[in-house]
Amino acid sequence: MQSEQPTAEFDIEEARRVLAEVFAPWVQDLKLSISGIECAPPEGADADWQPGAILRMPFSERLCRNGGIVCGQALMAFADTAMVIANLVANRGYRPMTTVDQTTHFMRAATRSDVVADARVVRLGRTMSFGRVTLSSAGDNKPVAMVSSAFAML
Repeated sequence: MQSEQPTAEFDIEEARRVLAEVFAPWVQDLKLSISGIECAPPEGADADWQPGAILRMPFSERLCRNGGIVCGQALMAFADTAMVIANLVANRGYRPMTTVDQTTHFMRAATRSDVVADARVVRLGRTMSFGRVTLSSAGDNKPVAMVSSAFAML
């Protein structure tokens, strides 16, 4: 996909289009969905508000190790993908980028449940972006992992 000019009309449908067209087939196999995006602070937002996106990864036995526990590799790929979408939201459009660093702190197992990612851009610069993702079990809304990442904007 060619680099496109960011637009003020960037919306959830455009984010969904990019998710469906840009990512590798094995990422598509995760069947991720975008639940919401925030390009601009909502009314009454806190001073530390950050642009971002909410995504969901549906539970699948194919993503599990023994005991119905979603494997760390799937969670890390999900967090990386969610952060790319959050970066697109902050940029208000598609921009090529690559992951420079990702650190994942696993807090507890995600067992037989969808996983929700709340991905936020902490700082967006001209050449680098820094973000954080909270992965939570959809079953009880408790965090399963905290992820910090850095991306190079190409």
